[in-house]
Amino acid sequence: MPHIAILNFHGDPNVGLHGLATDKFCLLGRCVREQDIKKIEEVLQVPVFQVGLYGTDLIGIFAIANSTTVLLPDIIYPNELKALRSHLSKLGVQVFTLKADHTAFGNNILINDKVGILSTVYDKKAVAQIKKIFPDVKFEQSDLAELSITGSLGKVTNKGGLFSSDLRDADIAKVEKIFGFEIGLGTVNMGNPFVGSGIIANSFGFVIGASSSGYEMSRVDESLGLLGSTQ
Repeated sequence: MPHIAILNFHGDPNVGLHGLATDKFCLLGRCVREQDIKKIEEVLQVPVFQVGLYGTDLIGIFAIANSTTVLLPDIIYPNELKALRSHLSKLGVQVFTLKADHTAFGNNILINDKVGILSTVYDKKAVAQIKKIFPDVKFEQSDLAELSITGSLGKVTNKGGLFSSDLRDADIAKVEKIFGFEIGLGTVNMGNPFVGSGIIANSFGFVIGASSSGYEMSRVDESLGLLGSTQ
């Protein structure tokens, strides 16, 4: 079974802006074609649910999730929230909303099933609320590469992580200590250092923008601990 899908969504190689994946489900914007949905389900080995968020398809910018919980900014429309909860309740996944000044949770937070990094843009109250929503996740608060958009600079799963090649040695050591595994550095879509924008991934496979080079794809494959998976 292949574990890599090379796609654009309506001509956009920034696939990570339009979706997110965990080891239990994948959320995608409504712009993704039906034939691509089938391919993504095969690669990630989880069901895909197409949803809207604040009237947009930018799920990867606004939302974060692990296998048990989804967190969304409270700007999501009631009908969107109802549909999402209906989909995920069948899997035993909880959906929460949070009022925050910085609503781009996907750009500012990295998370897997056990560990997370929160941007320093969040105050103590917001950090406490996020920790309460994800009680089984150990969070650290940190910027990376002197930037506060922590979620844009990396993509992590339960098996590995790829981060921007702009990370300094101190950043690398910090991230590896937090997550407990060795990370890789790289880019996507022909040199874009904001790797979160170009990848949707879980422990079983990944979706990457079609503008990415073969070398970039191999770096993702290796860094996420998928190299050698059955093709």
